Amino acid sequence: MAKVQLLSKETSELIAAGEVIERPSSIVKELIENSIDSGASSITVEIKHGGISYLRVTDNGCGIEHEDVPVAFLRHATSKIHQKDDLDSIMTLGFRGEALASICAVARVDVLTKTAEEQYGTHYSIEGSEEKEYERTGCPDGTTIIIRDIFYNVPARLKFLKKDVAEGNAIASIVDKIALSHPEIAFRFIRDNKQEFITPGDGLLYSSVYAVMGKQFAASMIPVDYELNGIKIDGFTVKPVFGRPNRTMQHFFINGRYVKSMTCMRSLEHAYENSIMEGKFPSCVLRLTVSPSMVDVNVHPAKIEVRFTDDRVIADSIFFAVKNAILLDTAPVEISIKKPVPDYTRPLPEEPPEYTQMKIAPTVSVQEIRPAFREEPPAEYVPKIQHVPLAPKQQEIAPPPVRREEDIVHIPYEISSEPNSEETPIEQLAPAEDVQFKYISEASFEKKKALPPPEPEKEIYFRVIGEAFKNYIIAEVDGDIVFIDKHAAHERILFEKLKAGQQKLVCQMLLQPTEVLLDFEEFNALTQNGDFARELGFEFEISGASKVSVLGIPSILEGCEPSDLIIELARNICENKANPMPEILDDMYHTFACKAAIKANDITSLKELSVIVKTVLTDERIRYCPHGRPVMFRLSKRELEKQFKRIV
Repeated sequence: MAKVQLLSKETSELIAAGEVIERPSSIVKELIENSIDSGASSITVEIKHGGISYLRVTDNGCGIEHEDVPVAFLRHATSKIHQKDDLDSIMTLGFRGEALASICAVARVDVLTKTAEEQYGTHYSIEGSEEKEYERTGCPDGTTIIIRDIFYNVPARLKFLKKDVAEGNAIASIVDKIALSHPEIAFRFIRDNKQEFITPGDGLLYSSVYAVMGKQFAASMIPVDYELNGIKIDGFTVKPVFGRPNRTMQHFFINGRYVKSMTCMRSLEHAYENSIMEGKFPSCVLRLTVSPSMVDVNVHPAKIEVRFTDDRVIADSIFFAVKNAILLDTAPVEISIKKPVPDYTRPLPEEPPEYTQMKIAPTVSVQEIRPAFREEPPAEYVPKIQHVPLAPKQQEIAPPPVRREEDIVHIPYEISSEPNSEETPIEQLAPAEDVQFKYISEASFEKKKALPPPEPEKEIYFRVIGEAFKNYIIAEVDGDIVFIDKHAAHERILFEKLKAGQQKLVCQMLLQPTEVLLDFEEFNALTQNGDFARELGFEFEISGASKVSVLGIPSILEGCEPSDLIIELARNICENKANPMPEILDDMYHTFACKAAIKANDITSLKELSVIVKTVLTDERIRYCPHGRPVMFRLSKRELEKQFKRIV
């Protein structure tokens, strides 16, 4: 066994720093919390190159006295607690005295600080826990801390940092949340010499929400103001109609500290039950003011997780606060209809000759002409448009044809053996550009394969009996009765077509762009993979910090909410960082197929039902939908006769 020995001061400092300082955003969080605890009313955060090479936090707080500056950088040196009993009543954001010591152990640090009582300020420089300069200097009241070259002396940690954009987004996310938690403080965030946002510091939470999250997000909020069991809850929660596809915009603050709490999240979503659309999640900015004795903030090095003495009390308070806010919000949602913006880039349609007018031949019902699988309809179901000479009296439009029973008897399935002529050979596919999410560029689109042609000699006769509950197709096939879930079947058919490249994803431009707010991780994933998004039929442009304007969506998803689609795409890329391209494409194809497929309760023509049935019967892959639900089951004639006691 190796000899037991004490670690050197340098080694122990680096190990301890690793528990507190994970990345540049950890440093920003610790410094801003110190600035808030100092009583600052104005805080400026500036970063360059993701905060790795340069990071500055300036405040107008109380400052540090000259003789206390070196002591502040020693481990476990703090002005916020003095004895063990103080741990039961912590109201400050920082208190353990580890932040500055950990920061100076892994970076080059310069401090300029001055108290209001001192005539001169202090300049203190420290690198790797070694003091370099300690002198008097002129500077304004407050404290400025400049951090350079993070992990310069720990290359093993430096190589695990992400690219500048990702690290910068992590810092921006921290600053956003802290700015929301303290609307009485004016925050300013500068990134690579560009100001991203500034809050007024007027003490109004709505002002901070508007400045940080944007006009659209702020307009979707309703106020919350409630008190129960000594717990005060205020802030904003979303109107049920504006639910989001994920939980990324749920912000909880306890005594001014941003926290992640499953107790709070579950209680929030419980309050929205039966009020929000299924599959949607509420957003919120909620502040909880509780007794310090009810919450333990010393359970995580970064102090982002907390523990409550009684989870039930916290959960009840959030539930009733949000539920009352929802019930009190009785104002109807205002909808404004905007005039469509003309697209002058499109060619004008050719005008018919002056001496002719358009006439529509005998019509059919809307259900009869809706294309099966949303492809081109058969020629006989397309209304024919023709030009006829101008006459004083127009012909009357003939009534729609009447569907006859014999039209649905024994429809043979004709199978084409020709391969898909539109399939692009694998060797002609251009590789994607090298982007930050490497797995996308490496995988390319080489996994696309054409569907194998069905066997031409196979022929199945069936008769569509009808449709039950506007969702389940009933057909007679080879002495059996077949029940088919039309939505599940159509969803799987579309999914297989998308995977094989037979269903082209063409972008449908929107008349009016839709601005969408993303969290910084989603924003980074989407913007770094713009080419991939365009391959899927999306078109967007950056409209601000963590905001994009959706200009177009896949035509197959016409009618879907653009904001939901782009959020789902961004979240899908984030959650599949470690997976190859086929997994990401499969997830998106699941989404596309589900949203584009025929839905239950849709009015479906007999022609469409017939196409679904014969596709299911001849393609053995169409047995389960992409979510795993069965598509079809059979009821034999023998089993039916046994039920009626015709046989025993």
